[in-house]
Amino acid sequence: MPPKKKTVKKNVKKSNTKKKTDEGRNELEEKYKQSELDVTVLKDHLALRGDLTKHAQSLCHDLRSRIRDMEQELRHERLDRKDVCTVHCQEKLSAERKEREQMQQEKDATIAELQNKLDNMEIDYEKILHDTLDSLTSNLAKARLQWEKESMSSHQQYKELLFDFGLNSMDI
Repeated sequence: MPPKKKTVKKNVKKSNTKKKTDEGRNELEEKYKQSELDVTVLKDHLALRGDLTKHAQSLCHDLRSRIRDMEQELRHERLDRKDVCTVHCQEKLSAERKEREQMQQEKDATIAELQNKLDNMEIDYEKILHDTLDSLTSNLAKARLQWEKESMSSHQQYKELLFDFGLNSMDI
């Protein structure tokens, strides 16, 4: 019987080895399946990340495009605002010019009026001066005539007195 035991042992050993090999194979297959599952999960994760990256890049491109559009719109708005400000400034400038021209016309009218008054006053003063000088000349002429009369009468008196004394007035 001992030989039977050995056979059994061999069988047991073979079966243990088989079990170990099957177990190792099962474990290896399990690890392989787990690795395949991990690879699949990682591929899915990578694909999801790729999709997210593409989506993010697309959003980034869209945002950049929107930023460019908004910057262009802002430039247009600034130009429009500048144009509107220019129009307002031109209107104000035009109003200021009209006001200035009106003030200048009023000043010119006032100056012309004052110049006219000055000319009239000059004419009046000249007339008064001429009248005064004419009156003075007339008074002087009257006074001269009166002095001449008085002087003639005085001369005549002195001539008569000299004649009374027997003197000739021509000799003296």
